[in-house]
Amino acid sequence: MSKHVDGQMGTVAALVRSTFLVNAVYADSAREYGLTQQQGQLLCVLMAQPYGMSELGAMLGLAKSSLTGMVDRSERNGLVQRQPDPQDSRAVRVALTKQGAKLADAFYTETCRRIDELTSGFAPAERDTLAALLSRVVTDNKVPSVFMEPDSIR
Repeated sequence: MSKHVDGQMGTVAALVRSTFLVNAVYADSAREYGLTQQQGQLLCVLMAQPYGMSELGAMLGLAKSSLTGMVDRSERNGLVQRQPDPQDSRAVRVALTKQGAKLADAFYTETCRRIDELTSGFAPAERDTLAALLSRVVTDNKVPSVFMEPDSIR
């Protein structure tokens, strides 16, 4: 174990601990909207466009059975609907319903506000630097677009 000066920590600890922090904020926000964290992720992904089940499974990192159960529950709650895939008559695409889109928008907006607040004490240049560095980590590791930039979906 290395000692840290002035609260400074290494890259690994900082990334892991920030992941826990963001996940906790995301989970708290989802709970307040009557969603599980995974359902919140599903709704946010579907804000961009409908997706096929295999695409959703890959983006969300879920096994087929887990995704099917979550989509089934979300469909019963009126948040998503299965639509025929125009390219493959055997497949379906999952899309938000009007109710789901309204909930997704409210959840997304509030979650963005809460996550943005995590860096409210940073100077604009520090926020830009953090965004640039994390963008490189995400891009270099080919992380799927499971959460869109707030200005890109409006």
